[in-house]
Amino acid sequence: MSSTTKPKIAISACLLGENVRFNGGHKQSLLCSQTLADYFDFVPLCPEVAIGLGIPREPIRLVGDPAHPQAVGTVHRELNVTQPLDDYGQQMAAEHTDLCGYIFMQKSPSCGLERVKVYRENGTPVDGGGRGIYAKAFCARHPNLPVEEDGRLNDPVLRENFLTRVFVYASWQQLLADGLTRHRLLAFHSRYKYLLMAHSPAHYKSLGHLLGSMTKGVNLEELASGYFSELMTGLTKCATRGTHTNVLQHISGYLKQAISADDKQEMQTVIGQYRHGIVPLVVPMTLLKHHFRQHPDRYIAQQAYLQPHPENLSLRNAI
Repeated sequence: MSSTTKPKIAISACLLGENVRFNGGHKQSLLCSQTLADYFDFVPLCPEVAIGLGIPREPIRLVGDPAHPQAVGTVHRELNVTQPLDDYGQQMAAEHTDLCGYIFMQKSPSCGLERVKVYRENGTPVDGGGRGIYAKAFCARHPNLPVEEDGRLNDPVLRENFLTRVFVYASWQQLLADGLTRHRLLAFHSRYKYLLMAHSPAHYKSLGHLLGSMTKGVNLEELASGYFSELMTGLTKCATRGTHTNVLQHISGYLKQAISADDKQEMQTVIGQYRHGIVPLVVPMTLLKHHFRQHPDRYIAQQAYLQPHPENLSLRNAI
């Protein structure tokens, strides 16, 4: 993304305070409407209103097979909006190809991503639940798109993970817009290597091998598509204190010839404090950045791991 373009995120309209819910109300998320709105362009969508259901309206719920439930009225069972919600999900997925993420309303029979209540014909809930009809149709068309439910964004680890993926997705879209080349693909991977290592060491190794064995005759578009799909799968895994510590140690190794023994000891102490949960990630990161300002390294300077999202979001202050 250019420096002036905000990544575009679709969002359930009720989360931005729009009165579109079945009871005529909203479910405004202050995180989304206040904190995140400065960094993203939100696209509010409400599938239930879009397919013609009124405000207020009879609530709907999922009934039947959890893998293929029906969305029906809670009072009038003859009201079945399964196909309209599925069609609208496919339509929006086809229209909104410039999104970098989607925040869905949790527990919604249309928009919920997981554990949405599904009822048997006798009215008892099915264990595990299912996925909202609209959300399932939309996500099927954009399998690599970062998606999350609003409630889970209250968890600082899940919030940082989701927004990291949004910015990586935006960066990939910019690469494709600039024109895919072998050089740009390798440069992209080089930039995100340590970030990937923190999220999934297994994907870090497999994607390194994939690009390392790239030959001149390879179909670049096919390889890049497979690469990005695996990258996003790897980044979906939440980084841990252990994997972050591993990356911090790797990066600090680039300072071993530049800083004093005392500074090296301080660096190791702070990394150890992070590993044991005494300080948040921002503490060793701040110290690393301080030393690299004094002793610049071209390779480390390009690493997205050092700043995968705007600093003012303070996403690493609580992980």
